[in-house]
Amino acid sequence: MRSHVGKVRQVNEDQAWSGVLPGGWTAAIVADGMGGHRAGDVASSLAVDSLVQSLQSWEHAASVADSVPKLREIIRQANKTVFDTASLNDQYHNMGTTVVMAMIRGESGLIGHIGDSRAYRLRGGRLELLTEDHTLVNELTKSGQLTPQEAAHHPRRNVLTRALGTDREVDADVQVIDWRSGDVLLLCSDGLSGLVEPSEVQAALEHPGADLDQQAQQLIDLALVAGGDDNITVVLVADDGRAYAAGGESA
Repeated sequence: MRSHVGKVRQVNEDQAWSGVLPGGWTAAIVADGMGGHRAGDVASSLAVDSLVQSLQSWEHAASVADSVPKLREIIRQANKTVFDTASLNDQYHNMGTTVVMAMIRGESGLIGHIGDSRAYRLRGGRLELLTEDHTLVNELTKSGQLTPQEAAHHPRRNVLTRALGTDREVDADVQVIDWRSGDVLLLCSDGLSGLVEPSEVQAALEHPGADLDQQAQQLIDLALVAGGDDNITVVLVADDGRAYAAGGESA
């Protein structure tokens, strides 16, 4: 796990966590906060703390599919935590955060997300985007009003259509994925995905002899070279279910 404030921002509003849960699950979370006067880092911190607290008491389910409604529920609880805090404090008015989280056990996993933080899976020489951005530009692209090339450079490409904590109720996208030996899962904020081409991301993840910690640092470096105009956060999970946590903010 690596996080960097970037070259432009004064505060790192990203939060990340990874760990092993009861029942053999490996879990990872990335949240990218938004809001004025430090409200973004408050929102992302509240969201991750709520999610981790819920995950620590995660009960074993008969199957991964049976865990889908449970994951939706703990994301809804995190949404309530952020929304209620914002409602009670004027300085946090309308704060919110993206969330992307993964849970893996055995040959299956769960991905839940709200916003434009992403999950990718590297498998057999192919990097696959597992999540769909909840952004205005993505909606315009899907409707044919923008080409992917236009969307990549659109001035409103960071406008979210869905975020955690900005509304009393929110729906998370939750999906079941399969998991194979050799897979690598990448969770990241848009400080990486908005600046670094997928081909460069894949090359970093396939760098010969590099462990996950070194690969995560290489991804951070690529985003900084590309401008570093946002906070950058990366969490990698390997095929054996281990989430590597290098900890803290790298220089």
